[in-house]
Amino acid sequence: MKRFHLTSVLCLLFGVLSFSQSATIRGVILDEANQPVSNVNIKANPGEGTTTNTNGFYELKIPSDIEVVVLFTHIGHKSVQQKFKLENGQEIEYNPVLKIEIEQIAEVVINTNTRQSVDGVTTISPEVIRTIKGAQPGVENILKTLPGVNISNELSTQYSVRGGNFDENLVYVNEIEVYRPFLIRSGNQEGLSFVNTDLVQNVDFSAGGFQAKYGDKLSSVLDITYRNPYEFGIRTDLSLLGGSIAAETVSKNGKFSGIAGVRYRDNSLILNNLETEGNVEPVFADAQTYLTYRFSDKFHLNFLGNISLNRYKFQPENRQTNFGTLEEPVALLVFYDGQEDDRYQTYFGAFKANYFLSDDLTLKLIGSAYHTLEQEYFDIFAQYRLGEVNSNIGDEDLGEVEFSEGIGSQLTHARNDLDAFIVNVEHRGDYNIDDESTVEWSVKYTHEDIRDRLVEYEVIDSAGFSIRPPNFTGPNFQPEIPFSGPITAFENIRALNKVQIDRLQAFAQYSKRSTWGTNEVFYNAGVRAHSWTVNGDGIESNSQIVVSPRAQFAIKPDWEKDMLFRIASGLYYQPPFYRELRDSSGVVQPKVKAQKSFHIVLGNEYSFEIWDRPFKLVSEAYYKNLTDVNPYTLENVRIRYRAKNNAVAYAYGLDLRLNGEFVPGTESWFSFGYLKTEENIDNRGYIARPTDQRLKFGVLFQDYVPNIPDLKMYLNLVYNTGVPGGSPSYADPYDFQIRLRDYRRADLGISYVLVDSEKTYKSNWKNTFKDLSIGFEIYNMFNNQNTITNTWVRDVYSKRQFAIPNFLTPRVFNLRLSARF
Repeated sequence: MKRFHLTSVLCLLFGVLSFSQSATIRGVILDEANQPVSNVNIKANPGEGTTTNTNGFYELKIPSDIEVVVLFTHIGHKSVQQKFKLENGQEIEYNPVLKIEIEQIAEVVINTNTRQSVDGVTTISPEVIRTIKGAQPGVENILKTLPGVNISNELSTQYSVRGGNFDENLVYVNEIEVYRPFLIRSGNQEGLSFVNTDLVQNVDFSAGGFQAKYGDKLSSVLDITYRNPYEFGIRTDLSLLGGSIAAETVSKNGKFSGIAGVRYRDNSLILNNLETEGNVEPVFADAQTYLTYRFSDKFHLNFLGNISLNRYKFQPENRQTNFGTLEEPVALLVFYDGQEDDRYQTYFGAFKANYFLSDDLTLKLIGSAYHTLEQEYFDIFAQYRLGEVNSNIGDEDLGEVEFSEGIGSQLTHARNDLDAFIVNVEHRGDYNIDDESTVEWSVKYTHEDIRDRLVEYEVIDSAGFSIRPPNFTGPNFQPEIPFSGPITAFENIRALNKVQIDRLQAFAQYSKRSTWGTNEVFYNAGVRAHSWTVNGDGIESNSQIVVSPRAQFAIKPDWEKDMLFRIASGLYYQPPFYRELRDSSGVVQPKVKAQKSFHIVLGNEYSFEIWDRPFKLVSEAYYKNLTDVNPYTLENVRIRYRAKNNAVAYAYGLDLRLNGEFVPGTESWFSFGYLKTEENIDNRGYIARPTDQRLKFGVLFQDYVPNIPDLKMYLNLVYNTGVPGGSPSYADPYDFQIRLRDYRRADLGISYVLVDSEKTYKSNWKNTFKDLSIGFEIYNMFNNQNTITNTWVRDVYSKRQFAIPNFLTPRVFNLRLSARF
């Protein structure tokens, strides 16, 4: 199919400009305890006035090009007065703090964790994300500490939520849906998360029961907002694993603002400590920007752009894995020849036009294009020995293989290329009927053009004999009659697919805040519709449509205790993306239906104080009933679908999260999750799904030395019980329900703040910085041997198969320098 040029797709974004002579001030007003203050009276002289809502937010339009005095008043608090002189169309964010005893003006960081979450969304502070680092830093590093979110591979940015898989999660940046590469099969190959934390203003996450305004996925929504800067600034971060730099600026007249970031990462420090020795070059880099131009206070145009270039080169040499028991230790020795060369290049661009027709009506037009070029090339020949290990303490050959029980070899080959081009055009709108009621809607068209060449084979040899495919059904009368059939590969996949998918989506929803007697209530009701058509070379065209109603209700009783109760329910569909249409042999099945899930979520939030500091306990119980399920196998981070809707499934569980200021001035939390999810394939009975991770504990803890508050510490702890991932990829899941070992990980970081923006310094060099800190980090502090998959080797004598664990990263030390100018 002919590739459309991005500018031709996005030319629809230009509209009529309006040039009203006004400017805008918006922000949130907090008290001394960082709690939002509602019903604050805000008056501009000259100009109009407004009040803050229940979340402390306000927006005020003032005349431009003249000095305006804005007064903030509230019963029980000292008033705040501030002068502004803004140019036409300029927008700024001003966040005053109202104090009881002393009148003071101060800017604060918005912390939405303190607000009542009526819609079941968890909000994470961007400062927490930037502060808490890990082997794979970013938003996903924090998500893994939340209940219901499971990540059992610290090198991966992919996560499963409440029994779903990696393909069931939505990611938005400023209302623009973003994508990830298709071919990645290992966490080692993964590069940087799309989300650049240096650009982030707000992070919202929903683990289920989300509103109709979010797209058609079964599990979760990650909603990111990039910030519009109001002053010049530079932020940089350097470590032994790479670095990043981000710059932001705003024009003198306030019409243009922009923020851009460049990141580079080299995971050699981590990967060189794995069991498999060799030469590895994992280099990942990207450049990202978010620009805004305000033609007037009525019309704004935004641009989000990203270029990502990732390359993973690996030449394995040897590996030794010791396993078994103390009484019967066993080891696998592997000697390699060959190499792997993987490349992933992605280009993404999106324009978003905002037209503020009035104070109550906003119209938006979004156009985006995503292009990914991916290659996965490898030829690796492996010769292995499986044998008994010398366990005599004091022997110079301790740990060496003394007697081989099995020998063999394996040749794996791949020449996989994928070229995907995705174009979106969407109109969104929202209308505030009054201060408490909102209507939102959207119509979206998507065109997906996928060109995929899949060439993979694997040959396995044991003691000189080629092992035939596991699904071979031909006659074999050995040893009475010699087998004379042709030598075939153990696994052989060849496919060439050219697929086009056209989608039309729409939603409408209504939200309202009200009162029920003396109680505050919130409710939301909406519906989505999704129609798609699959076409392609040699593919029979097929069209389908689904309709998804969803609703939420929350009530905050007029009790002495600060409690909120919430219920959310809906019918959620996931129309198949390209990977879900491709079966295990690489053939596209256009008639695959959308997987369907009925959700019900019951939640409670209890806000309270301990030691005169704020805390919150969030509890959620959920149940999912899934039909038309498309079964899959999961190996590392690679998903292979059967491309059949031949299963039903369910998932239920309980999530708990306690967060608050365990240490004054810092935010920490403890989370717990229980999950059970099973599927029934072809009516053969229920078995555990590949994501059935029963128990999960997560801790994010921040602290500092009382007498040296600039010496800070964070601790990131995760414990997950093992998932059913211990079977060969070709195996019948009903024959193999072996679970991987439990996942246990602890990451520790210690930093010293040299410069703080809240302090003044006599030293000139310190005054150059707004923030400056140095520190070191210990990944996998207790050196736990976590596993992601098993390698299966057969003993030639006993015919027994051994599950040899493939271990994840060991203990690694890292140094870091962070600065903000």
